[in-house]
Amino acid sequence: MSFRPLLLAVPAAVALAVATPGLAQTAAQKAQIDQAKAAGVVGEQADGYLGFRTPSSDAGLNAAVTTTNAARRQAYAASAAQAGTTAEVAGARMFEANLLARIPAGQWYRNAQGQWVQK
Repeated sequence: MSFRPLLLAVPAAVALAVATPGLAQTAAQKAQIDQAKAAGVVGEQADGYLGFRTPSSDAGLNAAVTTTNAARRQAYAASAAQAGTTAEVAGARMFEANLLARIPAGQWYRNAQGQWVQK
């Protein structure tokens, strides 16, 4: 099985989900997530979803992460169906092909081994 079609299909679908505020998150939620990433509270994960590096009691931030991850889950499922694979593979490929490269220096991400790494 070739992953080339998946790599082409996943970023377009997920980019739409992440970039379209009505679909994935509001502008305020995006700003809140961006601030949490800069503070090291939230980071991208190798599975293609956002995760908490440190626990947060901020209900708004928790809701923003949940909303974003739900939109990503839908986008990964749609891409996976088109590519003939699983949503898990689609999420991991999105991380490898797009999300990892977009993480600014100094921010955190969780690698495939489950370790938080500062870029």
